[in-house]
Amino acid sequence: MTIDGKRDNGRMIVTVGGRMDAVSAPEFDKRCEAWIAEGAESFVIDFAGLDYISSAGLRSLLVLGKKTAARKGRVVIASARDVVKEVFAISGFGSIFPMADSVAAALGRL
Repeated sequence: MTIDGKRDNGRMIVTVGGRMDAVSAPEFDKRCEAWIAEGAESFVIDFAGLDYISSAGLRSLLVLGKKTAARKGRVVIASARDVVKEVFAISGFGSIFPMADSVAAALGRL
């Protein structure tokens, strides 16, 4: 899995690629925790390059969502591929996290 992050006026745009599973999700958790410690409140998670997400990846998103909500922030998912959208629909995560077709649209929802 690849993870990149950039700041945008107190918001983080996090680009995730590859597979988000039990092996890689802890790295996502660690990076997000560091960004929160540095003051990030809201996150756009760009899944354009994400090929697969497991229950461990969903758990990581849920933890991030709870931590940002505690800071009055939000998490918005951007550019998810159909296979990831299907996992969100089946798991009910599509009703937990707003989804947008692009990073720009996601930033508009924060």
